[in-house]
Formats: sequence, C-alpha cells, structure tokens
Amino acid sequence: MRIKSAQFKLAATDPSSFPKDPRPQISFMGRSNVGKSSLLNSLLGVKGLARTSSTPGRTQTINFFLINEDYYFVDLPGYGYAKTSKENRRAWGQLIERYLAERPQLVLSILLVDARHEPTPLDLQMKSWLQHYGLPFLVVSTKVDKLSANEKNKSQKLACTALGIDQIVSYSSVTREGAGQVWEIIDSHIAQYG
Repeated sequence: MRIKSAQFKLAATDPSSFPKDPRPQISFMGRSNVGKSSLLNSLLGVKGLARTSSTPGRTQTINFFLINEDYYFVDLPGYGYAKTSKENRRAWGQLIERYLAERPQLVLSILLVDARHEPTPLDLQMKSWLQHYGLPFLVVSTKVDKLSANEKNKSQKLACTALGIDQIVSYSSVTREGAGQVWEIIDSHIAQYG
C-alpha cells in the first residue's frame, strides 16, 4: 500500500462526533502500552502522526486518521490501564462499545496483543466481544523484535491457543516485520467494502 497522505482528522469523545461520511474504517485496539501508536506510525511510515508516550493510557479519545483521502484508521483508547478512575474506564468502555456496535463503515478491527506476555483476560474479552457482534478482526502480536526466534514461536503458539484462533501476525514497529501481511489483510477488507 502506497501512502500518499495521512492526516489526523478528529478526536471523538462521544458518538455524535464520529465522522458521518461512508468511507471504510479500520480500528486498532489493545491494552494500554501494547504499542498501538507506534504500530500506526510504523504502518503508515509517518513519524509522530499518532502520539506515542511512555505513559500508558495516553489515548483517551477515539482518534480518526484519514488515509489517502480514502479510508480511516481509528485509534481506540487502550484498555486495562489501572491508574485512572473507574469512572474514566467505564466511560471509555462505553464509548468503545458504541463505536464498535454502531459503525457500518467498520470493515476490520485489529486487536493488538504484546508478544512478551500471554493475552490478558481483557484481550480475551475483547476478542469474544468482536466475535459476538460478528465483526471481522485480525490479531497482531506487537514488540516481536524484543524476542528471539524461539521465544517468538512460543509466544505465537501460546497466544493462538489462549485466544482460540489459527492466525496471528507478528509485528515489530522497529523493523516493520509483519507490515506487508497487515497491509494485505487491510487492503482485502477495504476492497470488499461496498
């Protein structure tokens, strides 16, 4: 995929501010500190488009990025971040749920899990939620550059078993390993959007 343009469009704090146009959307989700912003910047080849931080839980809105004027990448708030109020976590959860349940333009959700750790109960819950609503999704295992080849294979098998799925794409925001695979899957879902 050739990126001609990638621009931040808006940060939504409630469903009324979601884009109304019919362009397809690809959402990115995962626990806080899984590397969502780094993956987005790496996939697009644009430094600093999605803001990265060493502080987990930085993304507190649903952020829409318009790519090639054709489709949106949608960065959802990270879940599982302990250092925020229960009220904040509940509000983010409701916002994410409304977004996922009410977006006919959503063609693919990309669930990120950290290759260095077994998928968390919240990862399993998110995957079950996506399945329950019949939403197409892809699981991407991040930070694989921090593992040896042997550790990476073990991590992938463990995650597939824990999540009950057959395929996980290994990804490194540093080396861009897995970028071609992720783009291939994104492209095929955009192409099917009618």
